[in-house]
Amino acid sequence: MITFWTGRRPTIWICDAWAASELLDKRAAIYASRPRMVVFSELGAGQSNMVNMYYGDRWRLHRKLTHMGVGLQQVRNYRGFQNDESKVVALDLLHEPEEYVKHFERYATSVVSIIGFGRRVAASTDPIITEVIAVMQRAAELNVPGKTFPMLMESFPFLARFPNWMAPWKHGLGQGQGRGRPFFYALAEEAATNKNSGQCYAKKLFDEAPKHSLSKMEISSLAGNLFGAGSDTSSSTLVTFVLACCAFPNALTKAREELDRIVGPHRSPTFQDEADLPYVKALMKEVLRWRSVAIIGGQPHAPIKDDHYKVLKQTTIAAPEAGNVWAIHHHEREFPDPDRFNPDRWIKGGPDSRPFPSEKGYMTFGWGRRVCSGQGLAEQGTFITVARLLWGFEIEKALDEQGNEVDVDIFDFTNGLNMRPNPFKCRITPRSPEIRATIDKEGQQALQDLSEYDGETKYRMSTYYATEKLR
Repeated sequence: MITFWTGRRPTIWICDAWAASELLDKRAAIYASRPRMVVFSELGAGQSNMVNMYYGDRWRLHRKLTHMGVGLQQVRNYRGFQNDESKVVALDLLHEPEEYVKHFERYATSVVSIIGFGRRVAASTDPIITEVIAVMQRAAELNVPGKTFPMLMESFPFLARFPNWMAPWKHGLGQGQGRGRPFFYALAEEAATNKNSGQCYAKKLFDEAPKHSLSKMEISSLAGNLFGAGSDTSSSTLVTFVLACCAFPNALTKAREELDRIVGPHRSPTFQDEADLPYVKALMKEVLRWRSVAIIGGQPHAPIKDDHYKVLKQTTIAAPEAGNVWAIHHHEREFPDPDRFNPDRWIKGGPDSRPFPSEKGYMTFGWGRRVCSGQGLAEQGTFITVARLLWGFEIEKALDEQGNEVDVDIFDFTNGLNMRPNPFKCRITPRSPEIRATIDKEGQQALQDLSEYDGETKYRMSTYYATEKLR
């Protein structure tokens, strides 16, 4: 456990799986709140967003409303269009393999857009991808303690009181929150009044709003959190998967043998195959462990009262707690040779498996009562897409002009609260003519099946607030 000081404010970073489980899981009732966050909360949505909320009745309400959209009981209902969107990714990779990052972003954003607003995202050029993901990545980059100049306000909160025109350190933070309708509220309102959007999450929110006196900002936050938790993170996980394929090709052999035996070339994997694909499932878990997107476990937890935890001596814990996911997932005790991508770690009883405090064996999605609400959706989508890409494609290092393989750097990642590999080139080619034909046939059928979700929003984040100001 390490104490990290931001000015005069301490945060205790937990770098051990067992300590994290003991405090944040087993004592979840104590560690379910949030610390004061000036930059990410007070200059943003504040206590209107569940991510920032202090623990209490309002947070419990938002958690309940979120589970109406992406709770474990709901996500199984999304398997149909999630599977179809995954088939479209494979189809897109046939035609533009070099644009794999854009295809992953379109896929992840489209799934959450169907859930939230009843419409899919058909093209990687759709502004809902290019603009919203850019904002999410900016927020993740900004929210790293001590990394950017605006974080100076965490150490000296009085700096946040200065108006924007005389406070260049604010970088535009705090603008637009108090006027008109927040952007995601407008998207949700548009979907809720659209007869063709089906029973999407936005309609559920507007049905519930009068019962709980939800503000526009609360509705905006509940709807927008789908994108924050489900678009950038899921697409980043798939980019990491591609990097692992390029860097550790031998780790794919057993998974491919399993897929060829269970699935064959004339259809792609389905959710019904999951129980028969234990090694593919193990490989998916290794993707989530090897380079977890939320590198420091998301936002810090804050205790609602003083607690005691015995390390070398009785230590009083009254400061925020942050789970250091990177350190936990790279501890030699649980994961020997941790930077090696090794799916065999997840084969129970195998020589590479080690004890771990949680049943899942990883802590990618957080802890306790603040665990990511979209965990089930993310795991479900990652499994089917990883299985389909392993079944359908050779994913290899790029070649230079002389035909030599170009090495990839497994440590070259972005630097933010969420991380993904920096851009790299690779080769993505169908594994056989039969598989190529299957990908094409299934992809075309998936597009037809998804056509019920076709549609387009009239709103653009880049111009929305300028237009709203004139209302």
